[in-house]
Amino acid sequence: MSNQKNNEPPKKYREIIFSLRIAWRYLISKKSHNAINIISGISSAGVAVGTMALVVVLSVFNGFETLISDMFSSFDPDLRITLTQGKTFDIRNAEFEKIRKSPLVAVFTEVVEENALLRFKEKQMPAIIKGVTDNFRQSTHIDSIMYDGKFELFDGAFERAVPGIGVAGTLGLGAQFIDPLYIYAPKRTSKINLLRPENSFNQAGTFVSGIFSVSQLQYDDRYVLVSIGLARELFEYDSTIVSSVEIKLTPVADKAKAQQSIREILGEKYQVKNRYEQQESFFKIMKIEKWITFLILCFILLIASFNIIGSLSMLIIEKKQDIETLRCLGANNSLIKRIFLLEGWMISVVGSFAGIIIGTVICLVQEHFGLLKLGTGYVVDAYPVVTNFSDIILVFFTVLIMGMLAALYPVRYIKKAL
Repeated sequence: MSNQKNNEPPKKYREIIFSLRIAWRYLISKKSHNAINIISGISSAGVAVGTMALVVVLSVFNGFETLISDMFSSFDPDLRITLTQGKTFDIRNAEFEKIRKSPLVAVFTEVVEENALLRFKEKQMPAIIKGVTDNFRQSTHIDSIMYDGKFELFDGAFERAVPGIGVAGTLGLGAQFIDPLYIYAPKRTSKINLLRPENSFNQAGTFVSGIFSVSQLQYDDRYVLVSIGLARELFEYDSTIVSSVEIKLTPVADKAKAQQSIREILGEKYQVKNRYEQQESFFKIMKIEKWITFLILCFILLIASFNIIGSLSMLIIEKKQDIETLRCLGANNSLIKRIFLLEGWMISVVGSFAGIIIGTVICLVQEHFGLLKLGTGYVVDAYPVVTNFSDIILVFFTVLIMGMLAALYPVRYIKKAL
């Protein structure tokens, strides 16, 4: 007898199992008043719709974030090294030589970036001139975002330029135009000549070889790519001076460890930023938009969950005789409250499971087949969707917590109701 008692679960767990059985029985059994079944069904359906909306919206935000990240990755390097304070620095030292020869580094690109004035025929505009070394093609996916022409910075005879599509549109440029694109930059090493102001500028003529399109205004409307030799000549920098160093890591390199390793080599004088940190403000705004939308939908879901209050209140009144019977059998108020609390929670569980399944199926279908189209004139044809398991888990537990909170109110006053 003692062994049998030892094998039995503790009293607390037996009460929970007992409460679950009765709550499940109440959930699936037919009620004497059909309105209770209808209200319970509406409660569960409302939770399901809200859950489905949460899954779909979070997945769409993930899709847009991934899409924009891929766009930036075509132009941004894995790592970018800049000064913490200041504009330019000399890479002729042991630290940068060690980084250049590191087995983690696949491509080491020198960059000179400055503001300048562009002129094409009678049109002018300010722009950012980005001078890069010949291996820039290997460090980014620039070839995949060429809108017109090809990526070429020097053809053996003439300097070439590759402007963004916004710059090209403003100036009326096209790939392989025979008219030169002139670049003007103020001389750093001499004073302004008030009598002949035009002599205070360095000038260079280039020919457009291609036009790139990142589909991001900060690049398309502002940047022009040229050879680093031309940029250094325009801005009067020595052959070892750069404004940044862009690094492409090897495929087997751990990006986080590589970033930390380079930081340790260079010290606090330099910033080493990954792709997310290079566009930190942009991605932070996207994250804020995502979670604000999540909170708004959670509030709507909480309102939908209030249907559980009506369903439970009516069920408690209907089961008045059952409650009296349980009390006669020794059930206390805590056990009775737990039964109806679990009943309300189960309504949320059924709704959350249904919503998650429907929402996940919708997202997977859209992700693989792109049935819902955006229309013409967009970067992609269909709404981008990325379904993350972590988001589904978050939604599931959020719905369960809300269902529990909604069930607490009628159960708390169960004694008064009877």
